[in-house]
Amino acid sequence: MRNIWKLWLASVLALSLLAACGSTATKDQPEIDKTPTEEVGGQADETSFPLTLTDAVGNEIIFEAAPTKIVSMTASNTEILFGLGLNEEIVGVGDFDDYPAEANEKEKIGAQQFNVEKIVAMNPDIVFAHEIGLSTGEEGLQQIRDAGIPVFVVKNATNFDETYKSIETLGQATGKTEEAQEIIESMKAKVEDVLAKADTVEEKKTVFVETSPAPDIYTPGKGTFMQEMLDMIGAENISADQEGWFVMDAEEIVNRNPEVIIVMYDYIDTAVEDVYKRPGFDAVTAIQDEAVIQVQENITSRTGPRLAEGLEEVAKAIYPEVFGE
Repeated sequence: MRNIWKLWLASVLALSLLAACGSTATKDQPEIDKTPTEEVGGQADETSFPLTLTDAVGNEIIFEAAPTKIVSMTASNTEILFGLGLNEEIVGVGDFDDYPAEANEKEKIGAQQFNVEKIVAMNPDIVFAHEIGLSTGEEGLQQIRDAGIPVFVVKNATNFDETYKSIETLGQATGKTEEAQEIIESMKAKVEDVLAKADTVEEKKTVFVETSPAPDIYTPGKGTFMQEMLDMIGAENISADQEGWFVMDAEEIVNRNPEVIIVMYDYIDTAVEDVYKRPGFDAVTAIQDEAVIQVQENITSRTGPRLAEGLEEVAKAIYPEVFGE
């Protein structure tokens, strides 16, 4: 089941099916219709309710007060909400939401095919959905809305700045503005530390990143979050000549001869070993130098509080001489 889900996700990403089914979908950042905070010395003051926020699909959601019952439908949302200290308020999460450990103790509401009846029965104050799930879940979300439960669709962040904005927005919606700013500042500090070390790299390395195994080896090209990470740490993505996620033939990977291969999936126990065993790959520099590295998928792909740690892990995989302990 997990394997199927991973391949489904890779296909969704590769086909760029991140847009909503309805005509109101937009890729713009969520807008704040009422300013719920005041800037004091560069820091946001307490959230004032009621406030109105516009979500990723253009719907205006009125928050009369900080929600006391929350359903989170996506792992990145869940990590942000727990990071904001909302353990008690969260009553339901997605099937694959596994961090922090407390998320596993919450009621599971499904994944791509979520259980509308269960969510409605929970009677939450707010459901935090995600733009990435709209291509398959818009009908179910509308059923939740029709039951009188507000749904806030969080934008699919495609870079660090948008991730910070998602954290800020969820902080405003839940009355956790100060906690959101603390998370953001901590992330920025980690990123700055990584960038400072990356500046000492003397020779840029070529990298191939794979997000699914053979025979359909998906890789992120330009316009992806991984491309931003590689650019930030001074590494060259051999897949940057194409947009988004796409399948690269094994022979082409050999021809492009990456110095490092990053494996971004962990649902196959022998993922790294399988790369070393691929026919013809013995000619690749990454194979010869034993530079096939598996990174933690969750922290490098979930746009939440641990993303800065993911950047550091990618940097360590590519430049262990600079980022090694």
